[in-house]
Amino acid sequence: MIGAIAGDIIGSVYEHDNITRTDFPLFNPRCRFTDDTVLTVAVADCLLHGKSYAETYREYFHRYPFSGYGGSFIRWADLPRRGPYYSFGNGSAMRAGPVGWAFDNLEEGSKFGVRSCIATFIMICFAYGSSSTD
Repeated sequence: MIGAIAGDIIGSVYEHDNITRTDFPLFNPRCRFTDDTVLTVAVADCLLHGKSYAETYREYFHRYPFSGYGGSFIRWADLPRRGPYYSFGNGSAMRAGPVGWAFDNLEEGSKFGVRSCIATFIMICFAYGSSSTD
């Protein structure tokens, strides 16, 4: 997690202004943590304390509202409903670090990953109006 957070902070100044060279300062004075750090910590909080992901994501969003969230996430976080928010899908991979850290073995972690995939699939089906289990 420390590496993911450091990478987020270091890369924050290049997020919309990509560079291709490797000789750049690691900590530019404009560096800051972003929504990726906030929600990575939220995932760890959920895993450590058995909290609801939706409620915890909203809690962290309101603690750190100016961290660079996407528009869909902002609208979702301000609404009381619990449905999907139609993200571009890249954030979940960026925030997966705590999942690998939370489990003692590959089998246990894989089961969690499969359950997460199934839950995501079900939410997508419901979002598109399908409630069939076939």
